[in-house]
Amino acid sequence: MSATQLAALARTSDPRTMLRRFLALDAVVTGANGVAYLAFSGPLGDLLGIGSGLLLGLGAFLTVFAAGVGLLAARPHPAALPVRVVVEANLAWAAASVAALALWLTPSTAGAVWGVLQALTVAGFAGLQLMALKARQSTSS
Repeated sequence: MSATQLAALARTSDPRTMLRRFLALDAVVTGANGVAYLAFSGPLGDLLGIGSGLLLGLGAFLTVFAAGVGLLAARPHPAALPVRVVVEANLAWAAASVAALALWLTPSTAGAVWGVLQALTVAGFAGLQLMALKARQSTSS
């Protein structure tokens, strides 16, 4: 993705703002997912073919993670190390989602589709955040 495409997606050419927007978007989507898992673990578990206990645990984790990412996004100048931790966590989540689908879980068709879409979304956040971080570092050098 070019710098121009990244700027168009973030609706700004300021790399610092880009990074903060991609972190904030991650926090909102992840937080909504976590709250949904917490509030609707039973019905979602039935729909996805995944145990409600697992969804409750994932929901708690995602809600806490989203709060941390949101706090990072709220900083005027998010430090590179915490941003890299978020990127790595997102990549690990995407890989673990695919591995869980392939090796451990036996979800419904909806659950399998949701798992793949979630992995792609989270990996996309990681890519956008990493590109914005690199753009910010190249302008501050």
